[in-house]
Amino acid sequence: MYWCKLKSIPLAALLSSTLLLSGLQSCMPDKTQPNGTLKYFDVSGYFKADTARLKKLNPQVDKTVIHNDVTERKAVYIPNWGQELNLFIQSDINRPAWKNSYTVLNTDSLIIYTAKTPDLRTVKIMIRKEKNKVKWILIFNHTKNLLYETREKLSYFPDSVYQIEKSQHVKLMGKNLYKIKGILKH
Repeated sequence: MYWCKLKSIPLAALLSSTLLLSGLQSCMPDKTQPNGTLKYFDVSGYFKADTARLKKLNPQVDKTVIHNDVTERKAVYIPNWGQELNLFIQSDINRPAWKNSYTVLNTDSLIIYTAKTPDLRTVKIMIRKEKNKVKWILIFNHTKNLLYETREKLSYFPDSVYQIEKSQHVKLMGKNLYKIKGILKH
């Protein structure tokens, strides 16, 4: 169309817009409270640190993947632990908008975060600790909109096993069930 002709963009305009966009990241709100601490357990930081540790250890994993009723099992080495545990990392609840969105039950050995409203993706996080060391983490996620509904149960036992259970119902396409279980070999 005659009104949609692209003109060449001057290099200076391109550079200035690139600098403007890259500078916007520094305007993003921080996840920390005014005193510099996180409101909730740092799920993202914990899993990022553990993925770095696992990458260094490079353990063999007895991995089982089930999609609906089809099962595949292999002994593998995980090339990218960040990608493998990404659903755990993405379940972080330390966002400024969510600072008062979870109830907290905190005992000597157990922390439970429960969403106050059903519209939050991460519904519940349970963390078992012994002497400040994480023994296990359970995360429950739920997403529902007009097109699909997804439920996830993420289980993590450091140096032992991780498991991802996911059910997804997409309108017009039906339901899919996924289960991934990785057992770390030492």
